[in-house]
Amino acid sequence: MFLTITTTGTPDRPATDLGFLLHKHPDRAQAFSTSYGTAHVLYPEADTERCTAALLLEVDAVALVRKGKGKGRGGAPDAALAQYVNDRPYAASSLLAVALSSVFSSAMRGVCNARPERAAEPLPLRIEVPALPARGGADVVRRLFEPLGWAVTAEPVPLDAEFPGWGDSRYVRLELESTKLTLADALRQLYVLLPVLDDAKHYWVADDEVDKLLRAGEGWLAEHPEQKLITSRYLSRRWSLTRQAMERLELVRLAETDDSEVEEIDNAVGAEGDAESEAGEKPTPLAVLRRDAVVDALKRASAARVLDLGCGQGQLVQALLKDPAFTEIVGVDVSMRALTIASRRLKLDRMGERQASRVKLFQGSLAYTDNRLKGYDAAVLSEVIEHLDLPRLPALEYAVFGAARPRTVLVTTPNVEYNVRWESLPAGHVRHGDHRFEWTREEFRAWAAGVAERHGYTVGFVAVGPDDPEVGPPTQMAVFDIGTVGTKTEKEAKAA
Repeated sequence: MFLTITTTGTPDRPATDLGFLLHKHPDRAQAFSTSYGTAHVLYPEADTERCTAALLLEVDAVALVRKGKGKGRGGAPDAALAQYVNDRPYAASSLLAVALSSVFSSAMRGVCNARPERAAEPLPLRIEVPALPARGGADVVRRLFEPLGWAVTAEPVPLDAEFPGWGDSRYVRLELESTKLTLADALRQLYVLLPVLDDAKHYWVADDEVDKLLRAGEGWLAEHPEQKLITSRYLSRRWSLTRQAMERLELVRLAETDDSEVEEIDNAVGAEGDAESEAGEKPTPLAVLRRDAVVDALKRASAARVLDLGCGQGQLVQALLKDPAFTEIVGVDVSMRALTIASRRLKLDRMGERQASRVKLFQGSLAYTDNRLKGYDAAVLSEVIEHLDLPRLPALEYAVFGAARPRTVLVTTPNVEYNVRWESLPAGHVRHGDHRFEWTREEFRAWAAGVAERHGYTVGFVAVGPDDPEVGPPTQMAVFDIGTVGTKTEKEAKAA
């Protein structure tokens, strides 16, 4: 089982930097024990202009059988002889993918203290796999790799070179070339797609495989046109796991939408038609008005421990940290990319110990109950619900209002009636292409009233932004409380 990774370089950026990125010295051949054999790393060539690293996996077929596995979707073949006589030692499969993740674990994470700038930038890469099982043939190989920026050569291997009439085997000789990807991206894509093409795994697929898939697929799988095929095959066609992964990937796709794009209209002007105030000052962006309204509502609720659900890149968390009244702030998002950006925005690595103790960021899906969300004073869903398909709202509703059950919940969402006031928004369009719906004031209030009734909350409504007498405010906010009598609708709307 064999795979090579080649890059090219120049005198000031030598190709041998590949050794630093892989954490394997080009002058040495190294061997690593795996559960099913020995992985060897060596460099057939290594100079300034060109460097090639090779991974050779020697599979112990007897050890593979002794562990109760073999080729197939989580179990050994029925035929005893096939457990020993098969393509496992020779053709790239999940065995090679596991070896990649074990031998090149730091490289897959993009970690390289010696050459951090090289780890973070795209490289000229050429990857070759001489024997790759590909269920569906060369066409499937191209469908999986080309959308990721690879130039793909997938040549079918004949069943017998001396007898071409016998036709082609299920194997291809694969060559991939790209100048657009980092080494970490390339390795993570191989880790997922090798067993996908083989359409089999040498080990039992358990629930934790979903997390492995999402980690390795971060940044590319959520937008891949063959996402369903990849997910299903990677998870050995276990429908429950596939459905869970697809739902989480959909939330990742929504969360990874650039916040600046989502708020493009919000930041353009705070009050449409009032581009300049009488004092000649620019109006406050709606995004700022919305955060200020959320903070004010949290203070009125005397909330000290707050959840920001769907925190994105951390703008609200940053605003809450500035006020000592909020003693614990937790940002939750399904996207690790968004959480990484939030961490940088907040400068968590340079934050003092006392300040750092007030803030936490963790990954989580709002479509599932999560015990980590229980026991908080308040939760905020700011511009989140409109990014979900309507059939997914009941799951979010139960996870937040039924299971986590904070004392106060704030939900903001666009008021579609106000869209006619945006001169830059074409008629009939929602404010952002990823919005699955935008509600009128009546629709939002009907949904909120139903949620409150089903889960024992009362609800009031706050207008955020200029409250137009004909079409209402640009943003509408519902304030859910447990044990509060009466409604704050009119008074709070006027105050806002």
